[in-house]
Amino acid sequence: MNAIETPRAVVFDMDGLMFNTEDLYTMVGTELLRRRGQQFTDRLKDAMMGVRPRQAFEKMIEHCGLDESWEELAEESNEIFVGLLDEHLKMMPGLGELLDDLEAAGLPKAIATSSDRGLAELCLARFGLTPRFEFLLASDGVEHSKPHPEVYLAAAERLGLAPGQMLVLEDSENGCKAAAAAGAFTVAVPGPHSFEQDFRMADLVADSLGDPRLYEVLGLAR
Repeated sequence: MNAIETPRAVVFDMDGLMFNTEDLYTMVGTELLRRRGQQFTDRLKDAMMGVRPRQAFEKMIEHCGLDESWEELAEESNEIFVGLLDEHLKMMPGLGELLDDLEAAGLPKAIATSSDRGLAELCLARFGLTPRFEFLLASDGVEHSKPHPEVYLAAAERLGLAPGQMLVLEDSENGCKAAAAAGAFTVAVPGPHSFEQDFRMADLVADSLGDPRLYEVLGLAR
């Protein structure tokens, strides 16, 4: 476990933490494999969660015995995903209020996601959130996928902070492993898709982005 006094910045994961995109990815995976006469199982979904697109689709190829390239699957997946945004994309409960309160306190915010940059930018733009963050680190900005700590070490460097001075919000086991390994104060915010995962490495397991314990650690008033 890491210790922290008052965090000097907050770094957000995106999928399943800021937006309900894990629900959309389930719909995408289901449709992608339906077209191939196969099923998108919970086991495969868990294996693909929280990792970069190439690694995720290579897991799908291996699991399902597909003869297509990961690039072909990613392109088709992205087309399906974009078609779902207008009807299905939603912010996770408490996100808007937390962003407002962090800004009122003058705490910098950034995003570190394993997602494709283009898709991440589309999600942020839907709610006008892009200008509210210092930067977006996506899958094209790092070599290693979570649970490797690279993305959070890179985030700390860009923020000009030691990793232990930032608080990371994550919804997945792989993401929490990455944040904890980087030395950040790690807060797990499990969703319906991840609540059964192992979060023993997290410094705090919050019920939501509005959890009073999270606000206390951040030194924010509700």
